[in-house]
Amino acid sequence: MRPQSVTRHTWENIEESGVYTINHVGESFFKRAHKTSARYPREQSEFDACDLTPEFMDGFHAPYVAESSLRIGMQLVEIIPIQHNDTALIVGEVRWVDVQEDVVQSDGYIDIEGLGTMTISGLDGYHSTSRAVRLSYAKPDEELRELHINGETKG
Repeated sequence: MRPQSVTRHTWENIEESGVYTINHVGESFFKRAHKTSARYPREQSEFDACDLTPEFMDGFHAPYVAESSLRIGMQLVEIIPIQHNDTALIVGEVRWVDVQEDVVQSDGYIDIEGLGTMTISGLDGYHSTSRAVRLSYAKPDEELRELHINGETKG
């Protein structure tokens, strides 16, 4: 989490509720998702302000972003203060994962390109993803193999 030099509603919400979600940002809504970083008053819903749709998983208090194709429900484990720059590392445990079934390969690999997932660098640089290659599990005495998208060995 960024420094608490200003009020951090997300940080406060996580501390109070003990749960949060991680939502992949897609090409179709990344500009709206970016606007959630603005400093809205506590009583203003970021979902409403950014035209995003909150939805809830049964029995889980934190909302996820309905527009997201990959969402993860997290249970707070601990918040570790980082004294050097007044930030914190939030450690959570995955409670549930919700993803489009058609992008999950037979070996469990999730094809994020198939989801249209965007990545971010810094606070404002957005990028499309492009898989270069999948490699076999690394073992000390075995050569690496390139894998097909579904996890099968190439060639």
